[in-house]
Amino acid sequence: MPKNHSKSPAGKGPRTPANKPTRLAAKRPTAAVTKAGPDLAQERIVRALETIAAHLSAQGKPAVEAESFKRADAYVWHPDGRLSAVPRVSRVELFLLKGVDRMRDILMENTERFANGLPANNALLWGARGMGKSSLVKAAHASINAERKPADKLKLIEIHREDIESLPALMEQLRASSFRFIVFCDDLSFDGNDASYKSLKAVLEGGIEGRPENVILYATSNRRHLLAREMIENERSTAINPGEAVEEKVSLSDRFGLWLGFHRCSQDEYLAMVRGYCSHFGIRVDDETLEREALEWSTTRGSRSGRVAWQFVQELAGRLGVKLTA
Repeated sequence: MPKNHSKSPAGKGPRTPANKPTRLAAKRPTAAVTKAGPDLAQERIVRALETIAAHLSAQGKPAVEAESFKRADAYVWHPDGRLSAVPRVSRVELFLLKGVDRMRDILMENTERFANGLPANNALLWGARGMGKSSLVKAAHASINAERKPADKLKLIEIHREDIESLPALMEQLRASSFRFIVFCDDLSFDGNDASYKSLKAVLEGGIEGRPENVILYATSNRRHLLAREMIENERSTAINPGEAVEEKVSLSDRFGLWLGFHRCSQDEYLAMVRGYCSHFGIRVDDETLEREALEWSTTRGSRSGRVAWQFVQELAGRLGVKLTA
């Protein structure tokens, strides 16, 4: 008796070899995706390693050659280790800075001592806005260099506030140079939970290496202690030992041997600034009109300062068609 062929379950056709290729074909896309996963992960790892290698290469750059500092007297520091030469510094002449005679004389004496290889202090120029703090630093640098030989000139290097954590790397590059450097940070201050001021303290004084003998730091700020008053008050009110907390906060400004305070100028000093600029740039206006318009300009600005005086002179020169060239 012939054997009966086994039947497939109801609703399903007989299992034939023809069905198998169909199932295998359906699985192929899944296999392709699985294979692409490791390749994509491997590509990401390679990219990450390349990024890390680039950062390590930038950090491991050799010190700047001494020859490169002969190109210019001023540079801008970049946190990736580059120093960009500044062919022409934006500055005003030293004699045009009015109302800051005492601070000018102190800073000039300190800078000249440093340029001559004698001991000198880091300087913090703090106080009212627009009173010529950064202008004084740049003018002092230019004045000291005016009669010096190229090999004896001071180099001015500006470091931006947001790059202050890279200051140790800059110091390392400058340490081996035969030139002397003023490292300048404009509008240096710290807010909120910004703890980068702690690394700055060690660079200024207190670190193992110390500040290089051929480097001095000049900084400007509207704050005497470089920190917001709220930060100091919060520490005083919430710390277990308020005295120690406040001492830790204000100790940063103690690293600067010179504190030069700039205060709001009087009306006579403001007018002297305006007259000095007009005389220097050849702007001819009768004194009565000049005084009236200058005072009106300061009233609309709500303050009197060297910056306001300069802005008025630019307005006046533009209106009269006079170019601001000495």
